[in-house]
Amino acid sequence: MSILRAALRRTTVIPQVVAALVVVLLLLVIARLPWAGDLGVHAATVQRLRHSLVDPGNPLVDADTPSPYYSPWMLVLGCLARVTGFSVFVVLRVGALVGLGLLVTGVWRYVRTLSAHRAAPALAVLCLVFLWGTSLFTWSGFLGLNSLALTVSYPSVFALGLAFHLWAWLAGAVHARPLGGWGAWLGLGALWAVILLCHQFSGVVASLGALAVVVAARPGRQVWLRVGGGLAVAVGVLWVWPYYDFFALFGAGDELEAVHRGLYRDLVGRYWLVLPGVAALVVRWLQDRWDPLVLFFALGVVVVGAGGLSGHYSWGRALPAVVIPAQVAAALAAVGTGTGAGAAARWWRGGGAAVLAGALVVGAWTQVGTVGYVVPRGVLPGVVAGKYRAPWVGYRWVTPWMRYGDVVMARTFPARQLPAYGAYTVAPGYPDFFLPDEGRRAADVRRYFAAGTSGSARRGIVAAYRVRWVVDRGAGVGVGGERHSGLRVVTWGPGGQVLYEVVR
Repeated sequence: MSILRAALRRTTVIPQVVAALVVVLLLLVIARLPWAGDLGVHAATVQRLRHSLVDPGNPLVDADTPSPYYSPWMLVLGCLARVTGFSVFVVLRVGALVGLGLLVTGVWRYVRTLSAHRAAPALAVLCLVFLWGTSLFTWSGFLGLNSLALTVSYPSVFALGLAFHLWAWLAGAVHARPLGGWGAWLGLGALWAVILLCHQFSGVVASLGALAVVVAARPGRQVWLRVGGGLAVAVGVLWVWPYYDFFALFGAGDELEAVHRGLYRDLVGRYWLVLPGVAALVVRWLQDRWDPLVLFFALGVVVVGAGGLSGHYSWGRALPAVVIPAQVAAALAAVGTGTGAGAAARWWRGGGAAVLAGALVVGAWTQVGTVGYVVPRGVLPGVVAGKYRAPWVGYRWVTPWMRYGDVVMARTFPARQLPAYGAYTVAPGYPDFFLPDEGRRAADVRRYFAAGTSGSARRGIVAAYRVRWVVDRGAGVGVGGERHSGLRVVTWGPGGQVLYEVVR
């Protein structure tokens, strides 16, 4: 018996210790805030709200248009920046701390609705960050450790944290006896709307998980009436949100599909480590056809599969709805929850648990380069340093000259970062559904940097957009090398980049 108790203690303590180390690593990452992906967009959004809460305009270009980046969470961060005077990057660190806290506590609460085992929440955290694949990739709304480290300050992490809390709260509400009053259900509707406004794709995942929770409970008429009331509140909140028309997003064009086509590539390489979770879901389905994790997984498969077959590749952003229930199911199976009886239970107590442990080790090793975000690459062991991917450098080197509101002519990559420092770009670095002249702007940027464009044509483009600065590589088309280009070299940056001033 003493041996059994010691084994149980190790089963409980080890996942908790490792999960705590993962959280500590992410806290250290937040202190550094490595730059990649959409960080510039979110920093720019805070910049605009800091200067004007009522009419911030487009966060990326000098245009008076709405933007889905102006979410309730970004509004809170914008108010924080305005009141405290903190830089946007300090504010994003605060947002990252809140988002990470919501995610960890949300996972804990949600898993507690499915298992009373003390190790289950910690093991679920480990499965969520490590059970992916051996092809490393980064995308907001995806909780792999490397992806989470680079997106922890994004609204997607905040929204997913709220989603786990939504599922936990909803599970308690649908199973409450006697059934609670209307207040909690109306609050659930408002929370759902906030998630959708903060990050629409994570809102889809939250919606599928919530539907699975309700359907799995097989509720009666009174519950469905309350669900309807919550939905009505959610629609009302979405309708009155003043910063952008949420329902207009349903008309997003083909550009959104092209951006997300890559989500359907290398599915095996990116996700094969979640297969133990899929096996656990099969066992749960054999035990209970109405299991909430099984329903959640099935809904995710339907949405993602329909997107791939129909060419609506943006539906691939619902992939976390496929992965999360499988990851949670793997964690619960390892602690003996929901595995049923007989051969399946014996397999999980023996070989299945070993398979999961091996998958977690492989997943952790795949993403071990994440430690390079908090430890200098030079001190990492060679095999670990080889997995490290350097984050973006940023454009702080232009800030001694560039002022808030200045317009910069830049190609796509710098256009994704420069607005973080308060500048506008001629064309946005990311597709913008609410910007009516986005196509013309992008064409003008291409024409400006084209080698055959005349100096007079370039000056016309500069004048049309009130451009004050140009950022380009010195080895590029040489826009600053022509006397008639109207540019003056101001400074050189990393990688041979040059900041030119427009000479009027």
